[in-house]
Amino acid sequence: MNIRPTQPADLDRFRDIDAAVDSGQYLHVVRSGEGLELSVKVQPRDLRERLVQQYPLAEDVRFSIRQIAAGIDEGLALVTEHEDNLVAAMTAQRDHAAGVIRLLDLRVDFDHRREGIASVMMYQLIEAARTLELRAVAAATQANNFPASQMLAKLGFELAGLDTFALSNHDLVKEAVTLLWYFPIG
Repeated sequence: MNIRPTQPADLDRFRDIDAAVDSGQYLHVVRSGEGLELSVKVQPRDLRERLVQQYPLAEDVRFSIRQIAAGIDEGLALVTEHEDNLVAAMTAQRDHAAGVIRLLDLRVDFDHRREGIASVMMYQLIEAARTLELRAVAAATQANNFPASQMLAKLGFELAGLDTFALSNHDLVKEAVTLLWYFPIG
């Protein structure tokens, strides 16, 4: 396995990475109270039926990857190759105003999961944040992407909040809440 910086030509090969989420669990979010008396409880629960969902690369993320790979925007874009095939990719973009680097996309091919590739790429991202003297690494996941949440928690990321309106006005009902994670630096 070889981890290297992403080149603009690599973008066409991203579609070869099978980034499907396969999980039997999700993070159930219960919100109670209102206004400033709001409380939230998050707990793992079993899904009624196994989730297998594709995550195609969004166009805005594709654009950001191209900008970072070309050196136009600040960030970190890495790919992992195995036998001349891309098996993983990770992209994060620096947010100067917030003093963080935001994980935009992390995908590991289904056949190469649980080999530590994502962890190594995330450790490189954390080290880059330290080198840049940023205050944190920020990430967002969906409540139904239990494997991503598990990985972030294992790496020491803290669940810092949620956004129930990121995808629609009914995300809590749809169990598609966006969870906000931070890895504090320093």
